[in-house]
Amino acid sequence: MLTPITIGISSCLLGNNVRYDGGHSHDRFLTDTLGRFTRYIPVCPEVECGMPIPREAVRLVGDPDHPRLVTRKTGIDKTLQMQDWIRTKLEILEQENLCGFIFKAKSPSSGLYRIKVYQADGSVKHTGSGLFARAFAKRFPRIPVEEDGRLNDPKLRENFIESIFTLKRWRELLAENKTLGGLVDFHTRNKYLILAHSHEHYKNMGKQVALGKQQPLNQLFDEYEALLLKALTIKTTLKKNINVLQHMLGFFKKDLSAFEKQELISIMDQYGAGYVPLIVPITLIRHYVMKYDQPWLKVQTYLNPHPFELKLRN
Repeated sequence: MLTPITIGISSCLLGNNVRYDGGHSHDRFLTDTLGRFTRYIPVCPEVECGMPIPREAVRLVGDPDHPRLVTRKTGIDKTLQMQDWIRTKLEILEQENLCGFIFKAKSPSSGLYRIKVYQADGSVKHTGSGLFARAFAKRFPRIPVEEDGRLNDPKLRENFIESIFTLKRWRELLAENKTLGGLVDFHTRNKYLILAHSHEHYKNMGKQVALGKQQPLNQLFDEYEALLLKALTIKTTLKKNINVLQHMLGFFKKDLSAFEKQELISIMDQYGAGYVPLIVPITLIRHYVMKYDQPWLKVQTYLNPHPFELKLRN
C-alpha cells in the first residue's frame, strides 16, 4: 500500500479528550499499529453537534428502532440537534471515500450493537444502535464497520482489516482501470481470498465476470462490488482455509520433493488440528511460491491480504 487507507473513527479512540467526562478511550492498537497504514477521519458526534466538554451524559430512550437521545439527569431531548448534525456530516463524509469506520462501543451516539435503550417503565432493552452509527450504516451499507471492543476478538479484527484492505484495492481498480479486463484481473488475484470466505459467492462472482460483456460496465461493477463486500462479511473458518491451502498445494505437484510435500501436508494437518496458526502454512507456501516461481500464486492476495506488521493470522 503506497497510500494510506482512509478510515473514519470515533475521536476518543485516538486519545482525544472528547468524552462526556472530559476523558478519552485511547486504543493503542488503532493508533500505533493499524494507524501506520491509515489516514483517520476522527468524528465525535456529541461534541460536533454542539455539546460541551465536559457535559451531562446522554442515553437512548423509547422505541429501540427510533430512539430519542436524552440527557440522563435533566431529561433534555437532544435528538433533533443530533439528527441535524448527522445529515450534514454524512454529506461531508461521502466526499472522504472511506474504506471503513471504527465506532466506540456502548455509545448512545456511536455504538453499533446492543446499545441500552431505556423504557418508560424503568426497564432497559439492549437492542439499540447509536444515532450516528445507525445513520452511517444505513447511508453507506457497503463500507465495513466495526466497534473498538469487538476488535479485541482476533477473528473479528482480522476479518475487518482484511475487508478494509480489500475495499482499498477495489477502489484503486475503480479509479485506475475500470474495464472488463481490470475486473478479470482483480477477480483472478482475489480468487482464494474470496473462496476462503464463501464458495457460493465466489461462484456467483465468477459467473458475473464470465458473462461481463453481456451487461453495461457500470452495472457489472456495481453488482460485483455488492457480492464482494457481502462475501467479506462471512467469516473464514478453519475448514475453508484448509480447502484453499489444498488448492494451492495442487500447484506444486511437479515441483515439491517428497520431503517438501510431506512437510507442507504435515503443517497443514497441524493447522487443521489447531496446533499452529494459519500464518505457519501460509509462510511455507509463500516460500515455495518464490522458490519454484509460481506466477499465478504470486499474485494471490490470500497470501498477503494485509501488512505483515499487523500480526494477524497468528
